[in-house]
Amino acid sequence: MNLSMKILRGLTPFLIAGILAGCGEPAVKTEEEAGSITLVIHGGAGTIKKEEMTEERERAYREKLTEALLAGFEILETGGTSIDAVEATILIMEDSPLFNAGKGSVFTHQGKNEMDAAIMNGADLQAGAVTSVTTIKNPIRAARAVMEQTKHVLLAGRGAELFAAEHGLEFAPPDYFFTQRRWDALLKAKEKDATPEPERPADWRSFGTVGAVALDSHGNLAAATSTGGLTNKLHGRVGDTPIVGAGTYANNKTCAVSGTGQGEFFMRNLVAYDVSAFMEHGGLPLKEAADKVVHEKLIELGGEGGIIALDRQGNFAMPFNTLGMYRGYIQADGEARTFIYPDE
Repeated sequence: MNLSMKILRGLTPFLIAGILAGCGEPAVKTEEEAGSITLVIHGGAGTIKKEEMTEERERAYREKLTEALLAGFEILETGGTSIDAVEATILIMEDSPLFNAGKGSVFTHQGKNEMDAAIMNGADLQAGAVTSVTTIKNPIRAARAVMEQTKHVLLAGRGAELFAAEHGLEFAPPDYFFTQRRWDALLKAKEKDATPEPERPADWRSFGTVGAVALDSHGNLAAATSTGGLTNKLHGRVGDTPIVGAGTYANNKTCAVSGTGQGEFFMRNLVAYDVSAFMEHGGLPLKEAADKVVHEKLIELGGEGGIIALDRQGNFAMPFNTLGMYRGYIQADGEARTFIYPDE
């Protein structure tokens, strides 16, 4: 028996386990011990009335939210990264016509689809985004490629599409993104434009942006958001989704945030970063910071929408100031929980 084996045999099992544990790679978790794996998602906020929702449609939304949660959770529970998890989650929703992202994107005033997406890594503050893309099947893939394959953060329009083609991303023809529901929404929006403002119905706004925030087993946060923007928007209009700090933000020191709502208000207030700032500089806990931004600051300026936010301890918040928000979460127990209305 060699000397090293004799030494090990003389130690207690507890001490041996401690020595062996120290031989692996150093843990990423520093300062405070991070919480357990968590994934939180949203599928848009807006005018969502329970009395106008059919059972079939509600079931379709809940099933797709659950599918998205399980796709991300499968990555997290096997030790995968939060970046991989949020991307996989967003892909499910981008491929569904239910949400205003990817296939279900809304139309501009000119009858086109112009999509935005962003992704951010809380471990190193690296981020990538694309805006005003029209033929990239999954904009979130392009956003991640920008983050990992360039020194830039945001690529726009034709430049983003050329970049995506060079990196082998999948494209789709314009008719792939067409859905009758979104086309009808454009026609209705144009009708409302012709209606005097005081006579407009109070529930004419609707937002369907999708987002995800995740905490992985290594203690790292990530955020991702994807959208088709606002129905009837002007050609070239860019919202908050691809603007780091406005609609998307992640920082291991504080939180990961994804927003949905009126992008102009989210940009003017840097909503996503504002939650982080209240935590870092104001010492507020996550829920209090998120509620303050959505229920106080955003409302004071007339902004509508909601956010999902998650910190490194696994605490999360899903505040919104509209009639509803498609949302859900899943943690280490593996049970996907979905919600739509305020009283859930």
